[in-house]
Parts: sequence; structure tokens; C-alpha cells
Amino acid sequence: MSQGPHILPSLPRQTKSKQESLPYEPICAIFRRYLHGEKLKFTPERAMMLDAVLRKQGLFEAEQLVDDLKALGHRVSRATVYRSLSHLQDAGILKQVFFDNKQSYYEVIAGRQAHDFLICVETGRVVEFHSEKLRALRDEICREHGFDPLSHQFHIFGVSPEAKKQQGGKTNQGT
Repeated sequence: MSQGPHILPSLPRQTKSKQESLPYEPICAIFRRYLHGEKLKFTPERAMMLDAVLRKQGLFEAEQLVDDLKALGHRVSRATVYRSLSHLQDAGILKQVFFDNKQSYYEVIAGRQAHDFLICVETGRVVEFHSEKLRALRDEICREHGFDPLSHQFHIFGVSPEAKKQQGGKTNQGT
């Protein structure tokens, strides 16, 4: 998960150059097209939210995003953040990830490599990982059933080494 704010205090103005482009400019176009289709405007607030979200690495919580923006001096309401996250999700830029019924996280998926997760059921610790073997298995399973893979989610629930130490090495192991 992200550590601390990864957001610029203000949106920098970029001069258009044919040789130099930001890696997330196409994502901005995706968001603008989505908003246009919904008859919504691409406001400075929505641009700020898109910028903030694209600077996040890995999983993040909505409340963490609110705190990061406020720490940088942006006046932003929770309602605006949640509404913007919903629009970004509908536009296919973010996905909402649930590990239990208590907390949801968000992850940027547009233009990024998919991650899978190990979740400790005792501590709630989440470890992101990527496995080419798992991706190959996904593709093989899809081919066997005539599917074209678009994305996947793979969550492993278990007990972390830290939780085992806290329990004195006692765990319930199952299949």
C-alpha cells in the first residue's frame, strides 16, 4: 500500500511537446471521454483527483486520499472524493478491491500491471505480488474454455509470520 502523500501540491502546467508526453496522458483522455459521455465537465477538481489517484502506487483507501489532499492544502470534501472515485471506477481507470466486509481499497488499473494479494486474516496485513506463473495459468485456463482474458483477481487468505509469532506459533491450517 502507498506510504505518505505522492501528490504534487498543485497541478503543473505542461507545455505540449511532440517528443515528450506524460505516461498518464491517455488515461486523462479516457476520463474526459467518460465524463463527456455522462454529460459531466472535466473540472479542475476532477483533474486534481485524477492527478492524485494516478500518483498512488498500489492499493489505497479513500480516507487516505482525503487526508493526503488536505495535508497538501487542498480543500476537498469526502463526498467529492468518493464521487470522483466512483467516476474513475466507472471510466475503467480504478477498481475497487474488497478483502472483507470492513474495508475497501482502490487500485489504478489503467496502464498498470495487475497485482494479486496475500491477506493475513489475523492482522489484516496485505501483501501485493505479481506472478508470471499465475498469469500464464490464467491464460491457459481461458484458452481451455474459449475465453479472452481481460483481467483477474487472485487473493490468498492466510496467516502471516508476524501473526504466528503473536500467537506463539499456533495456527489453524486448512485447505
